[in-house]
Amino acid sequence: MSTDSIVIVGVGHAAVQLCASLVEAGQEHRVHLLGHEPELPYQRPPLSKSFLKKADEPTQLLREASWFEQAGVKLSLGQTVQAIDRQAKTLILGSGATLGYGQLVLATGTRARTLPGWPAHASNVRLLRSAQDARALRAAIGACQAVTVVGGGFIGLEVAATCAALGKAVTVLEAGPRLMGRAVSPALSAHVLAQHRAAGIGIELATELGEPVFHEGRLVRLQAPTGAREVDLLLVAIGALPNAELAQASGLACDNGVRVDAGMRTSDPDIWAVGDCAQFPLGSQRWRLESIQNAQDQARVAASRLLGGAAIYRPVPWFWSEQGAMRLQMVGLTDAGPLQTVRRAGPQPGALSLFHYQQGVLRCVESVNAPADYMVARKWLESGASPDPKRVADAGQPLRSLLPLA
Repeated sequence: MSTDSIVIVGVGHAAVQLCASLVEAGQEHRVHLLGHEPELPYQRPPLSKSFLKKADEPTQLLREASWFEQAGVKLSLGQTVQAIDRQAKTLILGSGATLGYGQLVLATGTRARTLPGWPAHASNVRLLRSAQDARALRAAIGACQAVTVVGGGFIGLEVAATCAALGKAVTVLEAGPRLMGRAVSPALSAHVLAQHRAAGIGIELATELGEPVFHEGRLVRLQAPTGAREVDLLLVAIGALPNAELAQASGLACDNGVRVDAGMRTSDPDIWAVGDCAQFPLGSQRWRLESIQNAQDQARVAASRLLGGAAIYRPVPWFWSEQGAMRLQMVGLTDAGPLQTVRRAGPQPGALSLFHYQQGVLRCVESVNAPADYMVARKWLESGASPDPKRVADAGQPLRSLLPLA
């Protein structure tokens, strides 16, 4: 590769958006994408939902192969990177070959967290991160009657709702005191818990998993002090870890991800990081967010910086999750300190929006099946607007009438 080449390690949402932004800027001849999976870049959110419902459901591609070919972007799939030689500005590939770079972007994403001390392989214990994982899980769901989900986060609850819709008996085991404890407010946790239980999903909070008992390569039961739990199929959905080992081994600053500045540059001026693996500054704290919005917006900032621009990443984070009949939409962050929560009834039973204020300033909004509320609230947060809490609580008054929107 020439000294002005831009090599991107990873082919997820962040990597493909960065590639698209560089193509739009006429820089396609400089771009080389490396992906360790052998298949074309695909969307990950459907893997826990629609992809599991039909045996012949294909992955949803981020870009067709023809797009890369016509754009003139080099795409190398099934290619692992073993090490970064920062002094020589060279990647050592799994094949033993080397690849030089002018600028390097790490978009290595995350991997599923595993249960410590458990065997690496058991035929009825599954993880969900990749398309390969999803295919194996889909086949296992089709062959079982009951599903046990360890972890009450987004992915665990999405899969639980999908399995319940397929007629499976579903139990969710959550070690913490509430669902989605790291991502949403206690009020939203309680609402989602009630909705899932009403849909027939068994959910146990603050529960002890117990010791696994294996027989002939299968997990047969979980043995806890309170008794034994038989297992048909078990999904481990206890979060994700950033793939930062490559960066850390090369001497880049890392801390729960690859540390970057507001322009997505790492501690090496010629190396950048974007997406789920990147830990970035926001306000007085540093964050690592796992969302498509975060990945795509960081990629756009990195593209600007790679081309000499001055863009910085100052997001108003937003997230979403589809769990059966519930569509959760969240904008802002809920851990800004003590919050005043205003509840607004939604347009139908089971729908609502939660507006979280801190000292009179709107910090976060969470909606369930109330997309109109969410869209208005997102504009408010992006503009810094804070409508009166009492007026927000009045579901009979349209939100759009409370404050003018540009």
